[in-house]
Amino acid sequence: MMAITKASLRAILRSPSTVAFTIGFPLAFILVFGFIGNSVVTVKVGVAAGTDTASYIYKGLAAVKSIKLINEPAAEMEDDMIKGRITAIVHITQNTGPAANPAYEVKVRSSTAGIDKIQVFQSILTDVINRIDDRFYKRPSVAHIDSAVVPGRAYKTIDFILPGMLGFSLLSAAVFGTAFLFFSLRQTLVLKRFFATPVKRAYIIMGETLSRLLFQLLGAIVIIGLGHFAFGFTLVHGAVTFVEMLFLSLFGLVVFMGFGFLVSSVARNESTIPPIANVISMPQFLLAGTFFSIDALPSWLQPVCRALPLTYLNDAFRKVAFEGQHLWNVGTELGVLTLWGVIIYAVTIKVFKWE
Repeated sequence: MMAITKASLRAILRSPSTVAFTIGFPLAFILVFGFIGNSVVTVKVGVAAGTDTASYIYKGLAAVKSIKLINEPAAEMEDDMIKGRITAIVHITQNTGPAANPAYEVKVRSSTAGIDKIQVFQSILTDVINRIDDRFYKRPSVAHIDSAVVPGRAYKTIDFILPGMLGFSLLSAAVFGTAFLFFSLRQTLVLKRFFATPVKRAYIIMGETLSRLLFQLLGAIVIIGLGHFAFGFTLVHGAVTFVEMLFLSLFGLVVFMGFGFLVSSVARNESTIPPIANVISMPQFLLAGTFFSIDALPSWLQPVCRALPLTYLNDAFRKVAFEGQHLWNVGTELGVLTLWGVIIYAVTIKVFKWE
């Protein structure tokens, strides 16, 4: 097994295309987005308890497509705001009294974790209030805005992009690399020659798997290291977070390799491998939160996105790296990935071909 691992790893390192697509391709995207800087996507806003949801202000915010209003328990909402999962918490109350002026009080709490989006939200909120003022010819304004900012962690574009590119790198390497490898080993009768030796079949698969795990681990180290030291990719707990990211990388790679084994078994010739592999990888590349948040997609498409295994690996990466959660805090993500692994390997065992 170790001899097969060593030979396979040497073959991988000697393949320029493998190195380019495993390390070079993700690094190119990371460099591009790292230099671009921060970008704005859908703005999530928490709704505080007691907010007047019948007010024109609330209805105006709900009608803005780039605003997503979130209702959840106060403690959870506060934690989400500090970690940058939501941009702000808004509390809209109506002033009482016959001559109340202004008619509404709008309190906005935000954190420095959402500093890139809070200005966008404040502009939208101001525009909504101005429209209400113009509609009712209300002067002074119908509402007074009271803003407060609490400490938080700055959320950069690289904190979103790097986990997505790392996840897709693992997926593409596992699917394409494994599929082409085992199909080639069968076609060139290398597997048949292995059978003439005292090597067990399980050791053949374990050797090839181990070599890819080691190579992808090297790729993950390069990607995370460059992102952290060159572009300030957030690793909340330093070395501990780094190790947990590598564990998630290995876990995801093992699951995704099942797709590669399946593709190599169902492909009739080498030319059919890319189309079949792309059917598996491209939807996840586009819909699993690699470049943009799933929340920015149409609501009817989001359930499909949340059924993809890469979505859960990307979410686990981001929760561990930026939010400071540990492996035992991402049990849901690991559980869904495990379920996908059980299903895909069960199917693969039924159709896998040695000859």
